[in-house]
Amino acid sequence: MKQRFTYPITLTPDDVDGGFVVTCRDLPEAITQGDSVLECLEEAEGALEAALNSRMYRNTSIPAPSSPLIGEHLVAVPLDTAIKSALYLAMREQGVTKTELARRLHIDEKEARRITKPGHGTRTATMDKALRAVGLKPALTLM
Repeated sequence: MKQRFTYPITLTPDDVDGGFVVTCRDLPEAITQGDSVLECLEEAEGALEAALNSRMYRNTSIPAPSSPLIGEHLVAVPLDTAIKSALYLAMREQGVTKTELARRLHIDEKEARRITKPGHGTRTATMDKALRAVGLKPALTLM
């Protein structure tokens, strides 16, 4: 299962306040703004991260990114959020509970809850093991 966490965003000029309003058609709750294109792209990362974390907390779906349309910019979510999201999606798809993840990793359930908690700083090696426990082989692509 190949997953991507780079979403297309739209910058709409804000005629009233200046700068741009940033939106993402895949994650409509990810809205932010900025004075420059560069600032908008940086702010978009945080908005996308917040949207994905919120969806994981609420146990709702995370959509795959759409192909970008003309004029849209691609923004990748922060790496730790992409990794947590990939684990979340795999667990949802396979019906793997936190208890089952703990069993597969030979850890207690409390630690499995920490591993899967959005925003919790989990070591990369631990996330690698968790992803492999649900059949994913992590690979890094840089933009």
